[in-house]
Amino acid sequence: MKEQQFKYSTGVIAYPVFFVLLLWVVFWMQVRFFPVIKTLGIVPQSIEGLRGVILSPFIHSDIEHLYHNTIPLFILSLALFYFYRTISWKILIYGILLSGLITWFIGRPANHIGASGLIYVQVSFIFFKGIFAKHFRLVALSLLIIFLYGSMIWYVFPVKEGMSWEGHLGGLITGFIFALIFRKTVAKPERYVWQEPDYNEENDPFLKHFDEHGNFIEHKDLESEETPIESTKTKYNYKENKD
Repeated sequence: MKEQQFKYSTGVIAYPVFFVLLLWVVFWMQVRFFPVIKTLGIVPQSIEGLRGVILSPFIHSDIEHLYHNTIPLFILSLALFYFYRTISWKILIYGILLSGLITWFIGRPANHIGASGLIYVQVSFIFFKGIFAKHFRLVALSLLIIFLYGSMIWYVFPVKEGMSWEGHLGGLITGFIFALIFRKTVAKPERYVWQEPDYNEENDPFLKHFDEHGNFIEHKDLESEETPIESTKTKYNYKENKD
């Protein structure tokens, strides 16, 4: 499988901004012109409620609900498009569908709306993908995600009335499944411009201390290959004192 490279592009910021703006535009249309939009969420075990599998991430109950989803969705989307740009759209699109279907199967008879399910997809995928990849940058990203959003794990349980914990659980399961499916898609940094065209990483004595994932390893045989420093010997000549 072709490996990714960490590389900035316009889409890293443009796509998350567009997605977040789309949520706000839908909410504006809901408040101003079409209040019925609010009823188009996932209604479990209902044929009519299947439309919410696609529509529910774009619908929010009030501005506070939308605000609380906007910031994490934007930050997580930035990380997704930067570190996993070749599969980012698959994670988003299939994540919406699969997490929505899980919610439709296990959810209570209610109208489930909001982008929180997709947020859980991204949190779960980024965390488990970094652990499975064992690349030092991705592991660091996983730890950062846990630091920022680790408390969200409690909301996959029915601890708060009126919150769709089923959607959160569906997103968590979906992200974990995607991390398993794409576990062999490991990103590697791009070759630096200062490296010579005939540069060979395999012969670089410094890079020999790191494995293919960027993790430090200790090679005892490398120490024997290094040129030993010749010790300086001092020779003393003693002369008999006849006085």
